[in-house]
Amino acid sequence: MTLRKWFYLFWTTLVIGAISALVIGIILQMNDQQFSFLNGSAVGYNVLTMLLGGATISVLSQMGFFAYLIIRFIAIGFIRSKWIWDVLQVILVIIALIDLVYLRDADAGGDWLPYTILPICMLAVGLGVAYWKVQLTNRNGFIPTLFFMIVVSAMEAVPALRLDTAASTVFMMVPLLASNAWQILILSKVLQTNKEPV
Repeated sequence: MTLRKWFYLFWTTLVIGAISALVIGIILQMNDQQFSFLNGSAVGYNVLTMLLGGATISVLSQMGFFAYLIIRFIAIGFIRSKWIWDVLQVILVIIALIDLVYLRDADAGGDWLPYTILPICMLAVGLGVAYWKVQLTNRNGFIPTLFFMIVVSAMEAVPALRLDTAASTVFMMVPLLASNAWQILILSKVLQTNKEPV
């Protein structure tokens, strides 16, 4: 990866995070006036705050992405068998999805059913992005993409999950998943490892 390619990846991810945060922030503000800053009286301030929040989330996403790439490289060096590495990733995906329900419900001590919405949405997005990645590259990209979209996204979303409010979770998860999806999908194009057109 050259500096020019990294620069392209950085700025495009930053724009995607900021725009997706602005869109979801406006939707949340229209449905819940408590979500807006200064009770919605300073529209410019709200828009700027949402853009900066999305940009910050996208930078967090990029740190997680590069950390994942380094950890993956080290893990593949230790675990020589691709099959074992894939099984380990699937197990961690299952654990992450269960933890998103169980740990948050254990803290709240209430009904666990509302806590299943986020893992189901993350699984649906993760499966969709993984399928798209397979179309761009090959079938070996499915499990690593699913792992990144669910496990790494769940770890990156801890600040919003600790607040345990629907608005903060949605406001963080939408730009986070959009940024993560963009990075994992565009990486093969940036590195020029996409499938050749038939």
